[in-house]
Amino acid sequence: MPSADQVKALLSSLIEGDEAHFYSVAMQIAAHEARLGHGKLAEEIRALIDKAKSKPGLPGKAPIPLARPRGEAAELLTVSYPAVHLRDMVLSGPIRRKLDRVIREHRSIRIIRSRGLPPRKKLLLIGKPGTGKTLTASALAGELGLPLFVVRLDALITKFMGETAAKLRLIFDALSHTRGVYLFDEFDSIGSARGLTNDVGEIRRIVNSFLQLVEQDQSDSIIIAATNHVNILDRALFRRFDDVIEYDLPDRSRIIEAFKSKLSAFPTERIQWTKAAVAARGLSFADIARVSEDAIKDAVIHERPSVTNNDLIVAIYDRKTAVRHRRNGKKLP
Repeated sequence: MPSADQVKALLSSLIEGDEAHFYSVAMQIAAHEARLGHGKLAEEIRALIDKAKSKPGLPGKAPIPLARPRGEAAELLTVSYPAVHLRDMVLSGPIRRKLDRVIREHRSIRIIRSRGLPPRKKLLLIGKPGTGKTLTASALAGELGLPLFVVRLDALITKFMGETAAKLRLIFDALSHTRGVYLFDEFDSIGSARGLTNDVGEIRRIVNSFLQLVEQDQSDSIIIAATNHVNILDRALFRRFDDVIEYDLPDRSRIIEAFKSKLSAFPTERIQWTKAAVAARGLSFADIARVSEDAIKDAVIHERPSVTNNDLIVAIYDRKTAVRHRRNGKKLP
């Protein structure tokens, strides 16, 4: 049976809306029961935790709405409650270890804070489009049972001097009041290097504001900045992040893993996975997902009972043609 302290911790986290801590304590109870030899009970608790995590909010609670401290933050952020988890992604070993560490620290955030230590919470994700940066933000939110807030760049960046910096402050006010995962996608839009030829002072103000705000942030929220253009970021930004995680195009083994995952919901027939992986070299994970969807749709339209190797190869080369045009005619491998 759970201890009195664990019962109090469960109730406290329920009242405060701290889903990550709620699940952490529940897992501790399951582990304790397993050590006592109560294997069936431990498995039942873990199954209930997994079921609860698949739905937003704590038991009996509706999702926490976006806090609007000044009535303007809602115009700058969109909110969702992702059901994505790390197991849904095909990640390299180093990236998975870094993300697992972030999750472990946030599930134990109260213990870490009690020792006067900050959790790992400021991540810079860099790499080519379609390699999983944005999906990572959703997966972290899904794993921790937190809302995902995406910064709306169209509302954040304005032509009026000083207004973008003021709006940045509203976002940081929101993340200090409402715990969540906050995604700054296309981060180079606000983090470009100071001193660029077209810099008339506003870029410098925006970057300086972000540097100050992220340095001062003491919240329990996770801040994620993602960019495809790391080379134009201001160098001072890098030391403000706890981790810089670099994403790349999938290698042969990860291409095969991605295809098998995406095609798992539909029958396949004699797929030559290695040859398909060689043909798909140079495609991103997003492209592989599109290829898989196209192959399945083609089979459905032509009333075939399964996706064949030919279906997959044709979809791969169709996608490569589209990607080549998107990349201004550069030939893929």
